[in-house]
Parts: sequence; structure tokens; C-alpha cells
Amino acid sequence: MLPELSHEEIHRYSRHLLIPDVGLEGQRKLKAASVLVVGTGGLGSPVALYLAAAGIGRIGLVDYDVVDFTNLQRQIIHSESRLGDLKVESARDRLQDLNSEIQVDIYNEYLNSENAFEISAPYDIIVDGTDNFPSRYLVNDLCVLTGKPNVYGSIYRFDGQASVFNAEGGPCYRCLFPEPPPPGLVPSCAEGGVLGVLPGTIGSIQATETLKLILGIGEPLIGRLLLYDALDLSFQTVKLQKNPDCKICGENPQVTQLIDYEEFCGIPACDHTSEEWDITASELSARLKAGAPMRLIDVREPHELEISRLEGAELIPLGQFASRLSELDSAEEIVLICKSGTRSARALEILASAGFKKVKNLKGGVNAWAVKVDPSLPIY
Repeated sequence: MLPELSHEEIHRYSRHLLIPDVGLEGQRKLKAASVLVVGTGGLGSPVALYLAAAGIGRIGLVDYDVVDFTNLQRQIIHSESRLGDLKVESARDRLQDLNSEIQVDIYNEYLNSENAFEISAPYDIIVDGTDNFPSRYLVNDLCVLTGKPNVYGSIYRFDGQASVFNAEGGPCYRCLFPEPPPPGLVPSCAEGGVLGVLPGTIGSIQATETLKLILGIGEPLIGRLLLYDALDLSFQTVKLQKNPDCKICGENPQVTQLIDYEEFCGIPACDHTSEEWDITASELSARLKAGAPMRLIDVREPHELEISRLEGAELIPLGQFASRLSELDSAEEIVLICKSGTRSARALEILASAGFKKVKNLKGGVNAWAVKVDPSLPIY
């Protein structure tokens, strides 16, 4: 039985009630609905805000990060006053300030195979606002195994995608991407950048699809992948077919429970990302001042050197790294550098796999160098 609306709620949602396809009954459906939003970043911000404004009765927020200054360029649910606060708490407070009539649950933890079933149990729909492949495959498999729609979105630089996976027997994310790309092939937004308004566009589409599913109106993006290019402001829709050989939703599924998604996506358990392979900015500075023969290799993109760079560092972008190993000498002491230490860790994996032993990764990248050694450099 659908919940009734108070006089205040009827007043609040009057513009919805005037739409014949929504009306009073539709608004009661929204009040009765529960949606889990995984991620409170670029995509999760507009999704959560619009679902709260629309009157979704129960919203769950999953994240394990804190609000950082670099988030504010696109993560509009947060603000300067919440820097350093837990993202889920910042987001919850903003939603409750927007709509005090709704229930907001928060989960300050990393969604994984151990907690995913328990966290998702109370919710009808799961919205994927994540930014990495292990989480996307986890959300997909969770939705298939629990029979819940997966409202998907992804963003990178000027491009975005959106779809609704596995609802009403449609294809799932694995039907489209049976295997993840090789580690490091697709940069994250933190590494490759993203136009600040792009997640607003894609997140709004995800919120729209969620409302359509709840209301039972329109034609949701089931069996269709929406492609958006902000530079020429174009939308394309690609039809998707359910893969009968899909490992989780096909005729003979092989994946019948949640797995180790980091391992599945080829993320190393990490001999070569442990602290023994790191060198701090302070340590590197001291060794350079002492005249230690060290070769600095910057694996960022060329345009990033215009923002910040270490004197004497040579540029070999990560995308070219494997093909340019002949330019490096395994007898030399090599220090790998990027913005924050992530891409350089991937380059270290390539070198270590090729037999290089005298390699270090600058912990925290050039941003750490700016904080610890040279404050004249900007942090980005």
C-alpha cells in the first residue's frame, strides 16, 4: 500500500502532481521508493540532489572518502565549509537541508563483496556513481544477483555514458564489457581530468532514468547505451543485446556470487606498490642535494608540465612507457614521477615486470613535492 502525502508534501510536489503521467499516485510511488547511490562524487552529487528534491522516500549513500578541495570543481553536493568532512555526512546534511521529509542513510565504507548484499538489501534500485572498474563490475553483479536495476553512468573529460542494465531481463554491464580493460589503460578523472559540468549532465540523466523506473513511465535506457559528447553537444544511442553467453546473466552463468573484483580487473595485490618501492619528496630532495646520480622520469601528459614540474625530469608519458623501455637503463637509479603517485606506480609495475630493480616511485607525486619541498609550485 502506497504512503499518503501530507498537505506540505502536496504543496512541495505540486509541479509533479500537475503532470498526468505522475500525479498523486506517482508521487506516492516516489515516496515509497528506496534508492542506493554508490558514490557521492561527480555523478552521485546531481543524482542524490535530484532524487531528494523529487521526493524519493529513502536514499542510501555509500562512500568512504572525505571532501577535498579538488572535488568542488564538479561535486556540487559539497562545499568549502565541509572540506575534510566525510563525504557521506556532507551529502546527507545537504540532502536533508533540501528536503527534510525524506530518510537518508549513510554508509561510510568501501562497497565490497563482503558488505554489498547487506548494504543494498533495503533498496529497490542501485545507481552507479563510481569511477573505477572493480566497483562497476561489483555493482553490476550485485544487481544481477539481487534482481535490481543498475542505473549506470560514466564520465571522462568531455564524454559521458548512461544506461539501465539488467532491468526487465535486459543486458547487463558484462554483456557490453565482458572483460575489464588492462590496468592503467583507461585513466580515471583524477588522472585524465573531467569538464566540471559533465557529471551534472550524466548524473541528471541517471536521476531521470531512476524516476522513470519508479513511476513506470516512458522508455528507460534498457538495452540502450547513451553516448554524450559535450564538445559538439551530441547524443547518440547504441542498441545493446543481451549476451546469451554472459558469465553472470547468460543462459549458463559462471559467476554465481560476488568475487574479488580487484583481482578480476588485474589490480595487483602489490609487491611493487608497497612502501619499499616508494621514495618521499623529502628523501628525494635530500638525495638530489647530496649529488646522488638519479634519473627522474615524469610519466604525465605533456600539457601537465605547464602546470608543475621537477627540474631535470624527463618526460615519458605512461601511454608510451611500455614501448620506450629501451630508452632506460636498468643499471641506473630511476625515480618515477606523476601528479599524485598513481600513474608512476603503474609505470613502476611495467619496469619491475621487465626486470628493473633500481626503481622508486615518488610518493604523492609532484603535489607532494610542492607541499614538502617547493611551495612555489601549484598543487593541482
